[in-house]
Amino acid sequence: MFGLGVPELLLILLIGLIIFGPGKLPSIGSAVSKSLREFKTAVNDTAAPVKEAAETVKAEGKNQSEEGQH
Repeated sequence: MFGLGVPELLLILLIGLIIFGPGKLPSIGSAVSKSLREFKTAVNDTAAPVKEAAETVKAEGKNQSEEGQH
């Protein structure tokens, strides 16, 4: 995941703790989590119709190639 290991994640957490303080980190974490979840949902909602269209085009191409062989 983006080439981040445990030391890098600990450093990011430490910097966040210093900047925002321990009381604000849970709310920041939940906001980031919610944003990532919404982004993932939006990507999946967008990808599904594109994937269906690609499968339809592929199936039509296969049908046309089978008709050409007869």
